[in-house]
Amino acid sequence: MKNVGSEGYIEVEGGRIWYSVSGQDRPGIPLILLHGGPGAPHYYLESLLALSSDRPVILYDQLGCGKSDRPEDNALWSIGRFAGEIDEVRRVLGLEKVHILGQSWGTMLAVDYMLSRKPEGVMSLVLSSPCLSVALWGRDCRDLIAQMSRDEQEAIKRSEAEGDFSSEEYKKAITEFYRRHVCRLPSWPECIARTFDEMGVRVYEYMWGPSEFTITGTLKNYERAEALKEIKTPALFTCGRYDEASPASTEYYHKMLPGSEFIVFEGASHMHHIEDSGLYLKAVRDFIGRNGG
Repeated sequence: MKNVGSEGYIEVEGGRIWYSVSGQDRPGIPLILLHGGPGAPHYYLESLLALSSDRPVILYDQLGCGKSDRPEDNALWSIGRFAGEIDEVRRVLGLEKVHILGQSWGTMLAVDYMLSRKPEGVMSLVLSSPCLSVALWGRDCRDLIAQMSRDEQEAIKRSEAEGDFSSEEYKKAITEFYRRHVCRLPSWPECIARTFDEMGVRVYEYMWGPSEFTITGTLKNYERAEALKEIKTPALFTCGRYDEASPASTEYYHKMLPGSEFIVFEGASHMHHIEDSGLYLKAVRDFIGRNGG
């Protein structure tokens, strides 16, 4: 990669995006991290910077959130334009060969990048807590909601029916859902709070919608499971046992991508890279080490 500063900005369609590079002097093939959301900035992925002991690790905030520009043009919020950001990051930083790790929405972005742009030099993909079928995601969330108390289920059902997500009952139900299926640690680390504080709400609501469970935004028809067989790059799928991205759905994606690998982190959920950091880092380090170094 090019000898660039440890952080800076890159011009993309619609504005500037912030990036950082850790471990720039390390010999391994660089790793790009794609955060979730859409619109959930990089902070909650900072624990993955431990991988920079082997290789350069690139974090960046996608347009519309975190330290990047926040334009108000909704025409910018397309998966194709976000995929173009990856190409710009690679071009500016000189990343001819690269590993890509996507988490949650970042898996959707990584898969579309591979399918639509057919890029050269991508040595491996790590797809953590994948959402590669919105239909499956919605079904899995409904199954998880059905395990909550009757009052919590009613609060969610009522708020979605009314389109009003401001009630205290709904907020309590969502908090409980997050505690079970997003991060199960008794005390959430500060990096998650920063992610929520600097969330790109405009991007999230336009592409996903105001509800975590009923997808009404532009991604509502996103279905890529059948197309996974077109990807020839080595891939690792990961999820937590209690993940919103259920083990059953994640295993299905794994089976749809020939030669891919699959790991479930017991006792963990959507943030298993934080909840079970040591085992997750080892799994990722071993996998990318076997696929290009």
